[in-house]
Amino acid sequence: MQQFEAVNTAGRILLGPGPSGVHPRVLRAFSMPTIGHLDPEFLGIMNATKQMLQHVFGTANELTIPISGTGSAGMETALVNFIEPGDRVLICISGLFGQRMADVASRCGAQVDTIEVPWGQSVQPDQVEEALAEAEAKGGRVKLVGIVHAETSTGVLQPVAEVAKIAHAHGALIVVDAVTSLGGAPVDVDANDLDIVYSGTQKCLSCPPGLAPLTVGRRGLDVLRARSTKVQSWYLDLTMLMAYWGAERFYHHTAPVNMIYALHESLRLIVEEGLEARYARHRLHAEALKAGLEGMGLALFAQEGFRAPMLTTVTVPEGIDEVAARKRLLAQYGIEIGGGLGPLKGKIFRIGLMGYSCTKTNVMLILTGLAEALAAQGFNADGRAALEAAAVVYEASA
Repeated sequence: MQQFEAVNTAGRILLGPGPSGVHPRVLRAFSMPTIGHLDPEFLGIMNATKQMLQHVFGTANELTIPISGTGSAGMETALVNFIEPGDRVLICISGLFGQRMADVASRCGAQVDTIEVPWGQSVQPDQVEEALAEAEAKGGRVKLVGIVHAETSTGVLQPVAEVAKIAHAHGALIVVDAVTSLGGAPVDVDANDLDIVYSGTQKCLSCPPGLAPLTVGRRGLDVLRARSTKVQSWYLDLTMLMAYWGAERFYHHTAPVNMIYALHESLRLIVEEGLEARYARHRLHAEALKAGLEGMGLALFAQEGFRAPMLTTVTVPEGIDEVAARKRLLAQYGIEIGGGLGPLKGKIFRIGLMGYSCTKTNVMLILTGLAEALAAQGFNADGRAALEAAAVVYEASA
């Protein structure tokens, strides 16, 4: 049989839409010896992980756990458990992941209404109010409103707190996708009265991909317990997962033990830094990056006033091959950034400053590398002006 070489990947500087760089402490935790998923020592690790997740989500919700699977598993969990066939739901779409929520909801048998805005724009609360009132006028109460907090395909940060108030006024649950935002911007589940929120480990939590933190509040639990049909997914059925993560420790599936070690350590790093300090760090470096990009002569893509701090989108200049530019960044600097998705393919760059990757060094490096990559294609990118503009932001914060 053919001989295969051992895995020995070159290091990358991960400045795309995810995954982000992983702290060495998290990698060390990931490599700890595997023990049984019902081992008393592991149960203690589970309890601490759950407590730290509650802290980062900003909630006292008892049902706050990591789902075994990536952020997409979190999305499925958040929808299959609370939608029954024939339920009416409203999904806010401002990018790819809003579209995906609508797709999953339809697969649950829901009647799906949508609010769609141009990619790069934010859904406005009055649009949600109007859509819910229109549904009620037609005799169809909406059970659930879904919205993406930080839309990974566009870099837009949406007003989830205002949408939650409107949803509740109409008797609907609110489901929030916080895959990109958790750990990089306040989610504040309890303060914002959010019912069901899910995330992923590979973005601002700076943990390898493979778990989907999720939290469910009182309203969500009431709906779950009142179901008249079985949850469509056995693997993601929260009624059974609660029994494993609760006092019963009832076996459901073999938990990814080493992934939970890694999440535990990534959460410890967040607790040590402090949430407010972490949010301030993401805001600072995002502002420096944005200033540098504009100083270089580039235009920011996402709607002003709704730009996510952890993911910056920038319009690709006319005549520039964005794939070639990204390949040059990877080859010359070892930097990975993202391109556009769907209708934005070839039209934007997506630059992530998430968790461990969110540093001044990386801001200055991506500004230098991107200016060089664009200049190689004939664009008059002013790299010096970019670095000077970023430096002004840092000097002002000193």
